[in-house]
Amino acid sequence: MELKERFWQLTQERFGRAPDQCDDGQLYEGLLLLTQQMAQSLPAPDSGRKLYYFSAEFLMGKLLSNNLLALGLYDPVKKILSDLGRDLGIIESMEPEPSLGNGGLGRLAACFLDSIAALGLPGDGVGLNYHYGLFRQKFVHNKQAEEPDPWIQPDSWLIATGRTFSVPFGGFDLTAVLYDIVVPGAGSGCANRLHLFDVERPAPQPWVGISFDKEDIAHRLTSFLYPDDSDEAGRRLRVYQQYFMVSAGAQLILTELEERGFSPRQLSDHVVIQINDTHPSMVIPELIRLLTDRGLSMDEAIDQVSRTCAYTNHTILAEALEKWPLSFLQDVAPQLVPIIQELDRRVREDHPDPRVAILDSQGLVHMAHMDIHYGFSVNGVAALHTQILKESELKPFYDLYPQKFNNKTNGITFRRWLEACNPSLAGLIDQCIGGGWRKDPRQLEDLLNFGDDPAVLERLLAIKQHNKNQLCRLLWAEQSIALDPQSIFDIQIKRLHEYKRQQMNALYIIRKYLDIKAGRLPQRPVSVLFGAKAAPAYTMAKHIIHLILCLQQLIERDPQVRPWLRVAMVENYNVTWAERLIPACDISEQISLASKEASGTGNMKFMANGAVTLGTMDGANVEIAQLVGPENIYTFGVQSGQVIQMYDEGSYRPLDLYHRPSIEELVDFLVSPELLSIGDPACLSALWNDMKCKDWFMALLDTEDYIAARDQCVGDYGDRQGWAKKMLVNIARSGYFSSDRTIQEYNQDIWRLK
Repeated sequence: MELKERFWQLTQERFGRAPDQCDDGQLYEGLLLLTQQMAQSLPAPDSGRKLYYFSAEFLMGKLLSNNLLALGLYDPVKKILSDLGRDLGIIESMEPEPSLGNGGLGRLAACFLDSIAALGLPGDGVGLNYHYGLFRQKFVHNKQAEEPDPWIQPDSWLIATGRTFSVPFGGFDLTAVLYDIVVPGAGSGCANRLHLFDVERPAPQPWVGISFDKEDIAHRLTSFLYPDDSDEAGRRLRVYQQYFMVSAGAQLILTELEERGFSPRQLSDHVVIQINDTHPSMVIPELIRLLTDRGLSMDEAIDQVSRTCAYTNHTILAEALEKWPLSFLQDVAPQLVPIIQELDRRVREDHPDPRVAILDSQGLVHMAHMDIHYGFSVNGVAALHTQILKESELKPFYDLYPQKFNNKTNGITFRRWLEACNPSLAGLIDQCIGGGWRKDPRQLEDLLNFGDDPAVLERLLAIKQHNKNQLCRLLWAEQSIALDPQSIFDIQIKRLHEYKRQQMNALYIIRKYLDIKAGRLPQRPVSVLFGAKAAPAYTMAKHIIHLILCLQQLIERDPQVRPWLRVAMVENYNVTWAERLIPACDISEQISLASKEASGTGNMKFMANGAVTLGTMDGANVEIAQLVGPENIYTFGVQSGQVIQMYDEGSYRPLDLYHRPSIEELVDFLVSPELLSIGDPACLSALWNDMKCKDWFMALLDTEDYIAARDQCVGDYGDRQGWAKKMLVNIARSGYFSSDRTIQEYNQDIWRLK
């Protein structure tokens, strides 16, 4: 049956009317059903070994466009709708974005699932089916407020599998219900699954905000991603969530292994598990438990698991190197405690160094330590990050197991982050070099042949301007934010964390504000855009959001400053907003403290869409700089080695830097009459005091260098042909950062699925 006829039949059966009589919501439901059916009909990749990719979050974004592209249906569906006088973009806006992730870890997991399926590799994701996400962000009185972010509707991408698993907690069992989301592979003719576990009877949405009974495990376990862990109940709930995910996931793995005709003793021959950050670490002792229940000796079970599990370290930050009190595990999963103690005993027997123990003297279980000892691979996610792991953060382990350590630089799927979100640019690339880059993004390098072609450069600038115009219309229509589309769009969109240094960006804004008030006008107007959520219990991050929103209001109402400088923070930043912001960006802010950003993937997305990076030599910025050359990136700041040394020595003294006149003026503006008349004095004063006395992520250390580099960047923007050449080089060199390349390296060096 032709696609058009099939669609007609679906809407008739579902709504009793033809598509031309359906409203936008009905058309969306019809396309969801059509796409779902076609994706489900695809076979799973066939191989002797299967990957299970465990992650606490999967930031999938809206799935309709992505799935249509993967199935080769995007253009045909777009034409069907166009013939009806309807717009696919409007129909897509009806789709709620799945609330299954928040930051870079979740988005990377989504890109990886896309690439695994596109390469025809057998690999499923394993996670939890969160009902209300992290939260939906609202701005109230220039502060972040949190609301539930519900997304599950009667018709969604979730498929009820009918499978359940019993998870044994201390004192009670809980049934894990399995839902799947189909992940079709672009051009591969097959599909994998994202497995999401849920409780049987999830609790309804909280009445007010995101507060809920954290001890109601049976009904609230899957309510929220990363529940507030500022109290003991919240920390315990996280342990409950993690064990629920890994126990149900491990049971699924062994069930599928047996359904494929293999015994538990063949686990490592036919299964590989990727542990992403430490949230899924309990899969190691849980699998050992399940294998011993199936007749394997402890030695045999440990051997199988150690040859099955691989660990990715995605960041060196403490919150991702989890340490749980053994007492928590005794309450949540007492059956794991003797196994963890035995694993620790074996480590101590061979390696008496207390730095590598699993259980420390305070009774804390170091999850990363367990992953390293009892996994066969440990990888970082950018060249610099892996080097830091080897030489600093995980050096005692690298000294023990050098053969386990390897690097896998992160990547992005160009199908979503160029082809789908920037069709005008994708079309220009097709005209220049053909469409082969869609399958092999490395072919983007052929664009370098057009570096001196005035017509191509002019077209690049025109596309960027079109995207900026479009973003301005959306911001005004959806959030009443007015921007000058002719201004420079300088964008920082990422999780709000002090190490990402949105506060340093704010100091630059203050510098420009003061300059304009003093009559020192900039070379051209600049619009500074932010998108970020702060974790509900992360007080200082919420203070930084408050500062940015106060600056936004201050500038908005100042007719002297407004023509030259604008600040806008997008409310409820998510994948959908990223798809709008990234194609419109001129300057990409990647300004983390060197050594703290493991990789970053936003930097790659901006690069692929023709933005020029302004950043520290941190994470994948290092590799971007190597690829594009120093003339096509703007770098600044203290190097990672010096930062690590300052932490080790405790030698950083922000107060000394604060007293420099060029810095003191900026920091003191936080508690100026202008801002205090708008903002909360307690919040602004706390941030002011922290920046000058603590400044844990050394924003003041790099401020002067940052301002100089950013001013240089703004100045160079005036050479439009020169800037267009920088854009073209960045696009051309971005192909290395394809997640297809990353997954090929994972498969070649770690998974060996085919």
